[in-house]
Amino acid sequence: MREFEVYWLGRVDYGEALRLQRERATARIRGEVQDCLLLLEHPPVITLGRGAKREHLLSDEQILEAQGVEVWEIERGGDVTFHGPGQLVGYPVVDLTRHGKDLHLFMRNLEAMLIRTLETYDIRAERSLKQTGVWVQESKIASIGVHVSRWVSRHGFALNVSTDLSLFDLIVPCGLTGVRMTSMTALLGQGVPIQAVAESVTREFGLVFDCVPRWKARPEVALSLP
Repeated sequence: MREFEVYWLGRVDYGEALRLQRERATARIRGEVQDCLLLLEHPPVITLGRGAKREHLLSDEQILEAQGVEVWEIERGGDVTFHGPGQLVGYPVVDLTRHGKDLHLFMRNLEAMLIRTLETYDIRAERSLKQTGVWVQESKIASIGVHVSRWVSRHGFALNVSTDLSLFDLIVPCGLTGVRMTSMTALLGQGVPIQAVAESVTREFGLVFDCVPRWKARPEVALSLP
């Protein structure tokens, strides 16, 4: 079975993580590195995908910056989303020629991986027929948005573990008016260690994508690209 490298990076500024995944994707296109999964948290940040509408940002950018919330316009698909502490963010840098060369299948497999992860915590989640992401009843618990260049992916998914859900009031999440966000902590009524969830995500990622994880435990390893 193929291997993929897994990096737990802890809390990383959005700009640094963006640089890292872009560099890693370039190296993957050149065949210099393996597929990998970057797992981390971000300080408070709002990202606007290619399909984002500015009116879905509900606060002035200068006010947000004064509150310590960055705003980034990026190349992933989708609308506006929020990242912050307590949210497990995963960036799979994957050569899709080895996984069906099918972007739709890749997105559905990411949803399946998150659903399987939540099942290990006795949370029954599901897809929406109309919207990308993962839901628990009428509330959204995970968002997905990717970008693919020369069949190598970047960007990825965000799973609310113990996220401060009030911060989603700064935006119209994913451009869905009236959507309610939830988290694992809110559903379980108790805290969940985010690194334990990262380990569960890694295990299910390997099972869904039929590959074997190889952990890179030290953040400095991930930040020293070939």
